[in-house]
Amino acid sequence: MTENVLDVLMYLFEHYMDDEADGEPDREDLEVGLQEAGFPSREIDRALEWLDRLVSEQPVEARVGSEAAQRVYTLEEQTRLDLEARGFLVFLEQNGLLTPGTRELVIDRVMELETDDIDLDQLKWVVLMVLFNQPDDSIAYSRLEEVVMAENAPTMADFLH
Repeated sequence: MTENVLDVLMYLFEHYMDDEADGEPDREDLEVGLQEAGFPSREIDRALEWLDRLVSEQPVEARVGSEAAQRVYTLEEQTRLDLEARGFLVFLEQNGLLTPGTRELVIDRVMELETDDIDLDQLKWVVLMVLFNQPDDSIAYSRLEEVVMAENAPTMADFLH
């Protein structure tokens, strides 16, 4: 198996995070479940550390009057998040699903994944995980869940036409 941290995170999210009936499993139970699912220990540890940092981070809210500001991506961010992915983040922010602070948290979490690039589907999962962990964003999470599961999510190309 050649799973990476994002594969482990997506598996965790699908099988544990959105399961309200069983309560929250502890770290040891998660590790055992992930090992039984065939994930390597190194990737499990890295995924759980990624989640720990996500839970401990709070989005930095934008300063008053910065609504017209545009996000300028670094070269490394542009490499990891292609035009389509950046367009999706713009779409989410323009439609109130992300704030500038949660957008920055998403970008931070993507950059920590240690992968060359993130495709749109993977980015959607990261955004869902970030919003899931933001207590004030339950409505945005629900709306985004519908967008993520939709086949024809808007992209940057939709904004250019």
